[in-house]
Amino acid sequence: MARRTYTTELGCIACEELGDFGAGKEGWLVDNPNLLCALDSHSLALANRSVILVLGWAGSDGHQVKVRPSDMSPIEAEYISALEWLVFDGIKVILAGTSCGFLLIYSLTGDLILKQLIHPGRILKIRVRGMKRDLSHESSFEEVSIVMPGVIARIEGSDIQNTLKRWSQSSNARYWDQKLNRRDTEDPENSYEKVAYQVWNVNKYGACADAAITGVMPPPLMELQSSQRYFCAVTIGEDTVISAFRLSEDKSRSLVGAILSKVVPATFSTIASFSKLIWRSEPSTSKKPDAKAQAFARASPLTCLKDHPRKGEKLTLSPSGTLAAITDSLGRILLLDTQALVVVRLWKGYRDANCLFMEMLVNRDTASSSSNYIDYEPAKSDYCLCLAIHAPRKGIVEIWQMRTGRRLRTIQCAKGSKLLQPSSRFESSMASPYVPLEAFLLNGDSGKISILNRTLS
Repeated sequence: MARRTYTTELGCIACEELGDFGAGKEGWLVDNPNLLCALDSHSLALANRSVILVLGWAGSDGHQVKVRPSDMSPIEAEYISALEWLVFDGIKVILAGTSCGFLLIYSLTGDLILKQLIHPGRILKIRVRGMKRDLSHESSFEEVSIVMPGVIARIEGSDIQNTLKRWSQSSNARYWDQKLNRRDTEDPENSYEKVAYQVWNVNKYGACADAAITGVMPPPLMELQSSQRYFCAVTIGEDTVISAFRLSEDKSRSLVGAILSKVVPATFSTIASFSKLIWRSEPSTSKKPDAKAQAFARASPLTCLKDHPRKGEKLTLSPSGTLAAITDSLGRILLLDTQALVVVRLWKGYRDANCLFMEMLVNRDTASSSSNYIDYEPAKSDYCLCLAIHAPRKGIVEIWQMRTGRRLRTIQCAKGSKLLQPSSRFESSMASPYVPLEAFLLNGDSGKISILNRTLS
């Protein structure tokens, strides 16, 4: 009887460039806390403080790019602290966060597209979420959120898409490379186009170790109706295992405030110009002012769960944002309903675990009974949401059906392996086929990358 295999090998990432990241030493992929990994459908990005390496495994295009950010502050000992992919309509870029609070966007050719200060401090996590418009969602929900200790920021998906579109159109011109190189050497911090964002202080219950914006939520009671949206944010940290906040958009809500925001800056600008004519102040230097952090918008606390000495460590959000898997320092995994803000499931005995949501094909028998089975493409309703739990101390990956389902399978994995998942893509077309949520297993010691099979047979 043939042995069942629950994974399918896709290729190998072994190459000489991995030597700069410690490859060749046992456990190099999981033992180095400064080593960051981000997966796309056919590419892997690795970062080790000051170097970003993009490579494809055997069977893909095999394209390799090495990026060394040259404008990080040596005085502050700045380094790369977060890494993620962003894919939109064929445009694929790399998002990197630094320990000084800067967001960097690089193209696959190593060009710096954007550098922008979000807030002073170390960027812990960059999350890309994209929900395609369908019958169950009246509008698409696309965003890039940035997590820092006690701070969370949000960039509207449409804003960052417009920035990438303008860059893509400009990059097709011959003069773009010369202009880009000149800007990069002259003033990399102030010459690039800035993207609008919102930032909130969620430090009421202590600095957070991880956080996520789960989606749009209704306004508080007795609040005046307006076009302003509210978001729900869930944070975890050392002082509290779970806390939640209502985030309001950073917009003026009154006519007086809108007038003051326009009139007051113009008045001071006029007074300053007039004073220069009278006092003949010295000519200004060519040095541009330092980048300033944006003011916080309002964040209202909703709930808080303290369970000393437990500390929240990692947070994983489901595609719809309605569920969150939270690991803590004592080997417990909590499944949180982010709408009701209650824990609906709990696992114990999973120290140093890593969780990812994925989808398994459960209605395969129904699809196979169809006369057009050969041409049948599984729809979203054919899949069920599951939670993949990687327990490195046990050397296994378990897949549990959500919310209260059974354990579907247990997969043995080698020591030094890492569970990865591509970030969601920004889709502009509703006609594109449904792509289920997949999980991949990367064996750092052998360099082999495999996908977890979605079928239950």
